[in-house]
Amino acid sequence: MHPSLTPPGPGAIAGYVGPGAFARGAAYRDQGRVTSLHWDPRVLRLEGTVRGSLPLYRASVWFARAGRTLEIDDSSCTCPVGSDCKHVAALLLEAYHAGQDGGLDDAPGPAAAVTSSPAWRRTLDRLPATAPATTPGEARVTPLALQLRLDGRPGSGVSVRPVKQGAKGGWSGGYEVSWDLLPHEYYGERWEPVARDWLLELAAMRRPTGYRYGSSTWENLAGFTSRVLWPHLARAVELGVPLVAAGKGSLRLAGGAAAALDLTADAGGLRLTPTMTFDGRPTTAPVRGNVGDGGLFALEDDVLVLGPTPAPLSLAAIELLHADPVVVPAADVADFWSGYHPRLARQIALTSSDASVALPAPALPTLVVTASFEGPPLLRLACAWEYATPSGPVTYPWRATTRDAASRDLVAEQKVRDAVAQTVRALDALADLTLGDELTLTDVDALDAAEVLLPALRDVPDVRVDVVEQPAYRELAGAPTVALTTLDTERTDWFDLAVSVQVAGHEVPVRSIIEALGSGKKRLVLVDGTWLRLDHPALERLRDLLDEASRLSDRPGRPYAPSINRYHAGLWEDLDELADVVDVPERWRASVGGLLALTSDGAAARPQTRPVPDGLRADLRPYQQQGFEWLAFCHEHGLGGILADDMGLGKTLQTLALVAHARAASPQAPPFLVVAPASVVSNWAAEAARFAPGLRVVIRTTTSTRAAAPLADEVAGADVVVTSYAIFRLDSTAFHDLPWAGLVLDEAQFVKNHASRVNACARSLPAPFKLAITGTPMENDVGELWALLAVVAPGLYPSRRRFAEDFVKPLTAAARPGAAPAVRAHAAARADLLRRRVRPLMLRRTKEQVAPELPERQEQVLAVDLAPGHRRAYDARLQRERTRVLGMLDDVDGNRLAIFKSLTTLRRMALDASLVDPEAYDGVPSSKLDVLADQLLEVAAEGHRALVFSQFTSYLSLVSARLDALGLRHAYLDGTTRRRADVIRSFKDGDAPLFLISLKAGGFGLNLTEADHVYLLDPWWNPATEAQAVDRTHRIGQTRPVNVVRMVAAGTIEEKVMELKERKAAAVSAVLGDGDDVFSRSLDADDLRALFTPHH
Repeated sequence: MHPSLTPPGPGAIAGYVGPGAFARGAAYRDQGRVTSLHWDPRVLRLEGTVRGSLPLYRASVWFARAGRTLEIDDSSCTCPVGSDCKHVAALLLEAYHAGQDGGLDDAPGPAAAVTSSPAWRRTLDRLPATAPATTPGEARVTPLALQLRLDGRPGSGVSVRPVKQGAKGGWSGGYEVSWDLLPHEYYGERWEPVARDWLLELAAMRRPTGYRYGSSTWENLAGFTSRVLWPHLARAVELGVPLVAAGKGSLRLAGGAAAALDLTADAGGLRLTPTMTFDGRPTTAPVRGNVGDGGLFALEDDVLVLGPTPAPLSLAAIELLHADPVVVPAADVADFWSGYHPRLARQIALTSSDASVALPAPALPTLVVTASFEGPPLLRLACAWEYATPSGPVTYPWRATTRDAASRDLVAEQKVRDAVAQTVRALDALADLTLGDELTLTDVDALDAAEVLLPALRDVPDVRVDVVEQPAYRELAGAPTVALTTLDTERTDWFDLAVSVQVAGHEVPVRSIIEALGSGKKRLVLVDGTWLRLDHPALERLRDLLDEASRLSDRPGRPYAPSINRYHAGLWEDLDELADVVDVPERWRASVGGLLALTSDGAAARPQTRPVPDGLRADLRPYQQQGFEWLAFCHEHGLGGILADDMGLGKTLQTLALVAHARAASPQAPPFLVVAPASVVSNWAAEAARFAPGLRVVIRTTTSTRAAAPLADEVAGADVVVTSYAIFRLDSTAFHDLPWAGLVLDEAQFVKNHASRVNACARSLPAPFKLAITGTPMENDVGELWALLAVVAPGLYPSRRRFAEDFVKPLTAAARPGAAPAVRAHAAARADLLRRRVRPLMLRRTKEQVAPELPERQEQVLAVDLAPGHRRAYDARLQRERTRVLGMLDDVDGNRLAIFKSLTTLRRMALDASLVDPEAYDGVPSSKLDVLADQLLEVAAEGHRALVFSQFTSYLSLVSARLDALGLRHAYLDGTTRRRADVIRSFKDGDAPLFLISLKAGGFGLNLTEADHVYLLDPWWNPATEAQAVDRTHRIGQTRPVNVVRMVAAGTIEEKVMELKERKAAAVSAVLGDGDDVFSRSLDADDLRALFTPHH
């Protein structure tokens, strides 16, 4: 044993053999009874002989390696115990002590002894020998054979064992020649090698049975489960390996064997007798049976005959071979043929040795598909298997059960199933259909089954289709005819839509069409068996329009019973265009039709239908005339609207024309209420005095609690009452208590928040006509447009939630970075739909469309590089704010105030660091202020006049101080300025070349065409804010080119704002203009992250 391997010690030995065997084995070892030791390192096996009661016992121990330690795996001994005995213990103890003394030689020999050989000798002596050391004449070659015997009671089986030939020629077994010890040669014998190898190959075919006690001798042949068992037995004859029978009998190995059930007539009944044949010859031996499931045996006189079967025997066949004959009475023969014959025929061969019974061919299955129609819309399909038997057909369910599986040919059934499945998959319709015990199909599926599936199944072999009451289907061909009618309802301004559809003169229920299209069907089957295709564009368009009408009338899910009101002129226009027959009341046609005519293409070129009011002192341009007519029409029909012309196109003039027209038509009517920003209230009075001096205008600047007289007394006899949004909100009760001819909201973006108090006041004010005036009906998102429509046209989109689902959500989703093309396409379609629906109620013209004579407007982005000191201060602050903000973006809404505080800080830093912390940044230069001062000096020197805008009044104050230091005269206007009108007039009429204005205070409602230069000092993401500022001078009345300079601090958040603003500007046109881009939304986490990304 190699010195690097440690043999098991006494404790491990005792634990393996047990204390009793260990004690006796230790005594044997001490008595010197271990006569030889042999260590085989190739298989980790220790062998030796131990002198016991007989001359010698041969013991073997097998080990497993665990690192450098050997662990006992198994053992055997030729003693009666067989293993784990005292002889094994003595052998292990001898090996242990030999290892302690110097190791075992890795070669056979006498018991190892203590040696004092040099290390080199011990090393070389331990090398394995090439072959066991033997001497001539020491061993003889012993022939081997395989012995077979019948086990126990007759028919229980055949067992085998290896045997050796004795000196007298007889065959005997024993422990030394058992299956387990066959690989070893003891007592100086050598096995005949060909026979030994053949027996070892046979032993390898045994099925493992777990732990064996002692040495195995006899093994049941059924335990040899290899498929090559029988060829291996046949090969023994070729190799000369004897196959011998136990006892005095002989043995014959047949080439083949077969089992059968013989059917013979017996007094009108049947006798079923199990039979067996070897090499085609029947045997009548009473002792017979099976060898596992692959062979048969029989004892014919004293000859044991064995042979293999051509196929594995079924369990039923094995049971029948061991059973007595079965007699079926005449009365039960029919039951036998229908219930038992099919099962037996698939378990064992059936014969009739005397030809007294006519054996039918094995029944093959037929799949019977029963199609039962219950009216055209419903079809039930049932599948079952049918087998033909001598006593009639037998039916089985679609799926086999444990009770009937043996009676059916499941392989043949599966082939039919596969053929049916392949046929169904090849169909264009019903390709996903899976047949079963019972299946119900409706509508189009029933139609497809009748016209496609059933004919295809009839062509599949071994399939029969039985049809019960198939209806006569007929297609309705031709284009659909749509008829449309509106009916009065109890709801004010609402009309029910009555829609009917005919195809080929056949009335088709609209509800059925819509539900079929909604479920994705391409055809519709009616109750009388007629059907039509739904892929006609008119039907799909009708479904979309009626679904929209149901959502607008807050009846989602009921598109077959929609309603519509006068605000839905755009929807009605599409319905009217689709319908072939339209029958509506005249008042509906006059109201909705007239509105559509006024806002349709080319309406501006129509001859004037309403004269300019006598009291109007102005010549209206063509587009202003169209605007006046549209306003007058809406007023006369009680329809609200949005006048959304570009800034500077005379929205105030068009509105005054309407007021003058209405007052001339109804002098006794209540006054119009105009609500405007505080900075614009006085402008309304001035414009009215200029263009409509005959109108009596009352300005309300205080609430009822501070006013000298009640509101009713103050406005008595007035034509127009003008107040601010603040007064309107604070004194809303007083305004609600009075009658008004109409409500006009100037700069209506002030009510764009639907949740604001001023929006609620505007919505609830009782007035027959409401008008919103704004050049920017949307600034941030499309939800602001809904807020305006809720005031002026509450019936257009009554539900804000549905408006959000239909428009806000899809447009918001498309604006996200990386939005899928399909998402963007859907959003573009929604934006287009919204634009068409709003168009009749919103009149919007751009300067490019209606005032091409306006002088050119030059726009320039002036990048300003920060001075080194300014740059260092800005970059340091950027890192600080960016670290703060990035941690808040997971909850933008919850941290919005803190995020925008950081955003504002960076915007101030880009302008002038002292705006953030005058002490900390004392002495840091303002790069933009230096560049601006140089620019304004040049503008003033050349005789131009300029408007300078900023959102930060603190920065405007710094600009004002610098201009004072330079001696440049200028006017100043912000939210704290008193006597605003005087300040504005001083600039318009005076000679100061510069006007500093805060965007919030002067970005709207001012006409400052005296200036021809505009400076925007701090860009912001809302494009409408800057557009309003620029339009203070670039408007009707301007005669000189206007130069617009946007000053942007390079490498700062201002550049990021410019990028974001471009996206916002493109978004607005998606709903209000003709662009294909989709509308964005307010700043979200992605926008904010981009704004705080460092510049490179």
